[in-house]
Amino acid sequence: MGRLYYGADEAPPIQIDDRALAHLKIVIATKLRRNESFTLSWRHPEGDAPGRSTIWLHPSIPLRFVFQEPEPPELSRQWIEDLAHSANSSGGIMLVEEHLEASVPV
Repeated sequence: MGRLYYGADEAPPIQIDDRALAHLKIVIATKLRRNESFTLSWRHPEGDAPGRSTIWLHPSIPLRFVFQEPEPPELSRQWIEDLAHSANSSGGIMLVEEHLEASVPV
């Protein structure tokens, strides 16, 4: 499980699956590199209080990605495009599940 640290050092990290965090990192870094502010929303994982959270991401606020796995996962272009599309909407990035391609029997 990866962790996203945002804001003050004493703020608790946001727990996000390593694979999802790797994809988010690409989209977030692209937006912040362009000096764009936006929101990031996610549903609370099982075991946490039910609901969802949203944070406002701004280039001037400290941000750190910490991954549990030492090797980066193979990235899905489609998932990055889905997240980037939501990042460019008025609702900001909504952390959506990865849509895996169904294999077609040969």
